[in-house]
Amino acid sequence: MEIRKNFNTPKVPRTTEVFPQAVIAGDFIFLSGTPGFNPVTGKLSDQFEEQLRQSFSNIKTILEEAGSSLDKIVKTTVFMVSGNDFSILNMVYAEVFPNNAPARSTPQVMPFPAGILVSVECIARK
Repeated sequence: MEIRKNFNTPKVPRTTEVFPQAVIAGDFIFLSGTPGFNPVTGKLSDQFEEQLRQSFSNIKTILEEAGSSLDKIVKTTVFMVSGNDFSILNMVYAEVFPNNAPARSTPQVMPFPAGILVSVECIARK
């Protein structure tokens, strides 16, 4: 019996080959930090809100490809470069999770490379 399995989908750009987009372990899917790279262009917007929306869109794609969905997320961690974007984060979070939002932590971090302003990781049930 396989205890854990790395998972990647070509439908979402990977930031590195060093770690997977997700790890499936038992009934859970653990997503690595997922920035808002556009899957068509491979580029980032320079706007926090657009990156955040794209990040959740990428998460949705990864989860669906792995056999889950946004409504099965139980925990998110949103890593933000700026601590001044909570109103935007809360607005988008309420849209993505209109009912029964998952638990959330939101640490402010040092700047990411490549212009990444936000990266979201999560834990979801299969």
